[in-house]
Amino acid sequence: MTADLKIDVVSDIACPWCAVGIGNLMQAINALGIREQINLEFQPFELNPSMPVGGQDAIEHLTQKYGMDEAQVKANQANIRTRAKTAGYDFHPEGRKRVYNTFNCHRLLYWALLEIGAGAQYHLKHQLLKAYFEDASDMDEIDTLLNAVDRAGLNRVAAQEIIQGNRYVDEVKALEREYTQAGISAVPAVIFNNQLLISGAQSVESYQNAIEKILSDSAQSL
Repeated sequence: MTADLKIDVVSDIACPWCAVGIGNLMQAINALGIREQINLEFQPFELNPSMPVGGQDAIEHLTQKYGMDEAQVKANQANIRTRAKTAGYDFHPEGRKRVYNTFNCHRLLYWALLEIGAGAQYHLKHQLLKAYFEDASDMDEIDTLLNAVDRAGLNRVAAQEIIQGNRYVDEVKALEREYTQAGISAVPAVIFNNQLLISGAQSVESYQNAIEKILSDSAQSL
């Protein structure tokens, strides 16, 4: 397998299954030993674009959204927590406290990719997911986002200027429209070479199989 592969992961910081999918995808890439061949980028999707500042209690939000009772929601959370553990994320045992709007997170991720590179964007994505799901942090707090920026090794001052200003608002909104207009209505959605779309958090093996197939097909077409 010698062909390069572009992978776009359409996802949201507020999506626990995105953490599972991203963790499994990275395990698949690392198991194949082809990290240097992969151009991995994260694209924006907001599960709760209308969520006001302060967010909403997570249990309340999930019971309203899915029509389940509290016991069912907590059982689902326990299942996701188990899946996340194997994917490399140690979710908070009591779950996330609230559900937040994540637009500023997406603006920071866009900045990291555009001005620094895909590696920086991945590290920031990883740290934002950890802040939300492992630490159950308040994602409306600027310091929460800036601390994630610090842990990712990025420029805190530059990030603060973005959060407190309007840079990349239009660009991120345009990308969100692009993917929703393309038919993506749920995340994670993993797109390989703008050709193959895999929806939902899949197993490490499933991602490995997809990567091997598309790399093989690409090599044969050269």
